[in-house]
Amino acid sequence: MTSYDTDVLVVGSGPAGGSAALLLATYGVRTVLATKYGWTAHTPRAHITNQRTMEVLRDLGIEDQALAQGTPPELMGDTVLCTSLAGEEIGRIASWGTADRSATEYTSASPCHMIDLPQTYLEPILVTNAAARGAKLRLDTEFLDFTQDSDGVTARLRDRVRGDEFTLRARYLIGADGARSRVAEQAGLPIDGQSGKAGSMNITFTADLSEYVAHRPSVLYWVMRPGAHLGGIGMGLVRMVRPWNEWLLTWGYDIAQPPPEVDSAEATRIVRDLVGDPDLPVEITSTSLWTVNHSYATQYSSGRVFCAGDAVHRHPPSNGLGSNTSVQDAYNLAWKLAMVVRGEAGEGLLDSYSAERAPVGKQIVDRANLSRDQFGPIFAALGVDGDADSDAITAGLAACTAATEDGALRRKQLQAAIELKNYEFNAHGVEMDQRYVSSAVIPDGAEVEPVRDPELYHRPTTAPGAKLPHVWLVGSDGRRVSTLDLVGRGRWTVLTGLTGGAWCDAAAKAGADLGLDLGVVTVGSPEARDSYGDWARISGIEEEGCLLIRPDGYVAWRQPAAGNGLAEALRSLLDR
Repeated sequence: MTSYDTDVLVVGSGPAGGSAALLLATYGVRTVLATKYGWTAHTPRAHITNQRTMEVLRDLGIEDQALAQGTPPELMGDTVLCTSLAGEEIGRIASWGTADRSATEYTSASPCHMIDLPQTYLEPILVTNAAARGAKLRLDTEFLDFTQDSDGVTARLRDRVRGDEFTLRARYLIGADGARSRVAEQAGLPIDGQSGKAGSMNITFTADLSEYVAHRPSVLYWVMRPGAHLGGIGMGLVRMVRPWNEWLLTWGYDIAQPPPEVDSAEATRIVRDLVGDPDLPVEITSTSLWTVNHSYATQYSSGRVFCAGDAVHRHPPSNGLGSNTSVQDAYNLAWKLAMVVRGEAGEGLLDSYSAERAPVGKQIVDRANLSRDQFGPIFAALGVDGDADSDAITAGLAACTAATEDGALRRKQLQAAIELKNYEFNAHGVEMDQRYVSSAVIPDGAEVEPVRDPELYHRPTTAPGAKLPHVWLVGSDGRRVSTLDLVGRGRWTVLTGLTGGAWCDAAAKAGADLGLDLGVVTVGSPEARDSYGDWARISGIEEEGCLLIRPDGYVAWRQPAAGNGLAEALRSLLDR
């Protein structure tokens, strides 16, 4: 008999690793999380937390903790383009669904709303809950290498406190160890794209900027200063971490030259320049350099080794997709590993992880890099080239606001250029509509082509491979309950209507035959009344039809009307 120290070893405690450990522990899987650091992130880095990620946290029962730590939408959405925080405005973008015309769309798409939750707050929530639910944390424990065989993975680790090395034997290994992933490198995962496209720096600082920003609350203030075209993420950025005293500034540098020395004096100069206040009291708390990447893995696993997060998708922070995609990688993988570990599914189910998540990784890497490049038309509308100084920027803005025929033309161009940035700040379809094609989905070919731009607009559907749509039902206590609250929790669910009693019987039999905890939801019952009629409108099935929902809330199989085949579908999906 092969003995294991744990079922799954997770390397890395970031959004992907922390989520994976929490999910696996929640599902009852023996899990060890190892990180070479003494605790979680010490700088705020990723922060935008979109609705789909909030749905994952809701399913895990920790949404309230995230809401308590996060900045709410009303303080997030007035994205400002300016010459400095104290200078002239170029324009504003109502972001993250906070515009009047988009607020209803975002609100109707999910029971959750978007928040700003920097990694310094997100990671402790994930990791402490993972430990509370049984995951074993190994802090100050550095991953060195691994070997794998047909039965498991043996990882070699170093205790950075004692200084000694030791091995740990696991059934499976998850590499969530960031953009310089040792696990991904040693597993030989193929990485496409380009690394080191541009140079960028982060400066974290504290300063009271309320006089410049409180009247136009936002997470992001984009600043066009001399040199804004050079490297970086399209323009200079002053990013709120906590209103209105804690900040992160991003500025670019020429990656073809030696890396700049950013000491406290230089960091203070950059901060004051972008804020536009030469006497601003500033406390610099950290500086760091990083590079803009456009790279992604085309395969997320090798044998018993799986990778997630920045280990397999590396891109600029544009669109705020990084930590969201990382959490959702873990959400896709964890239930599959849990079912295989428990003997409820064959190992073929694990092949669906790469098939489903690798296309998503490529999509968000491409999207984030394109968003970075889409600042160019704003520069062009102002008539400003890459070498513009302060006077040229001021002159360009003056020409754009002049009451002349040329000014009118420039204003139209600027309006179109700013509108283009909705693909970065209001990409609701990118955030919510990740579609899966794999052996863990049985397609029925019924999904229709989108009517509106699929990047900008969410398209709720029950087509297999799509996330179950959210609508409000009414429970037995008279309170609203989301369709998403009736599924998930680590188990498969059969969803039908009042005349679909045969599916309830089929679910009971299939669950018993396959040894599954198979949930059943009957819409129209006292526990799930379609009081608003929204489910009937959006369900895509008749009352006597059936949806089979995966533990991650995705539709795996759909039978629009009365029929059979539930057990056969489950056997196929689970590689039984």
